[in-house]
Amino acid sequence: MDTAIHPIEKRAQFGDYLELTKPRLSMLSVLTALVGYAVERPFGGAVPLLWVLLGTSLAAGGVATLNQWMEVDTDAQMKRTAERPIPAGRVATGSAFVLGSLMCVLALMLIFAKVGDLATLFALLTIVAYLGWYTPAKRTSRWSTEIGALAGALPPLIGNAAAAGRITSLGWILFGVMFFWQIPHFMAVAWTYRGDYAAVHFPMLPVRDASGRRVAAWAFIAALLLVGLSLLPPVLGLADSWYCVAAVAAGAWMLWRAAVFLRDSGRDLAARKLFLASIGYLPLVLAALVADRMLRY
Repeated sequence: MDTAIHPIEKRAQFGDYLELTKPRLSMLSVLTALVGYAVERPFGGAVPLLWVLLGTSLAAGGVATLNQWMEVDTDAQMKRTAERPIPAGRVATGSAFVLGSLMCVLALMLIFAKVGDLATLFALLTIVAYLGWYTPAKRTSRWSTEIGALAGALPPLIGNAAAAGRITSLGWILFGVMFFWQIPHFMAVAWTYRGDYAAVHFPMLPVRDASGRRVAAWAFIAALLLVGLSLLPPVLGLADSWYCVAAVAAGAWMLWRAAVFLRDSGRDLAARKLFLASIGYLPLVLAALVADRMLRY
């Protein structure tokens, strides 16, 4: 198994360590934590927000690094991941472990000291759920995507707890939105790269469902639930009607792309378009919610 991993040929560069933290993916966790904060304290001050930003960034980067350390054998066997820093031989496994561990520990210490106990608990749950549950589940469980979605839905609760000292109704709505958003998003990704996942024997649904019908159906159901949850803020009096218009418009777009994915013909192209729609949907809805909350204060 280790023969697929290139030997370390030269000293790792800063860019190699930065790549380990998966900056673009980690940014999603950071931004959703900031949204969880901003919906409760849109004008809460720069200093508390800075600590949330720094702590969540460290946690997300540390988790991404340790995830690659844990998955070096499978990463080396998949085309889309074989050139990552560890399997490509640019970063030693021991260095990655130390970096990821230090980032996670520092994140928890910083959030505990500067933000609060409850935010620290959700940061810890995020780390444990991703590394202790999701990463091992990818090798053994059909439900690994859903487990990963649970872990990925926790960061908004870090920010929400930091802002309110508890989890508010909007915090739980954001948790639900993030959970159900990830299902169509990652079903589209996994369907596109199902050959890679099959090569390393990950038993996820897109590998087990050769026709793609169950994959597409689950993506569509999750998109429906996502849109329904996104409309709860105006229903509960937590957002105004213009946010509702934005959520309905973005949701209609998302549902349309998920419905096209249901068709038997052209499913590969439909998966890519659903992926792109999901990338556009989330910032539109979250930005509209934060803007609405700012206008209400």
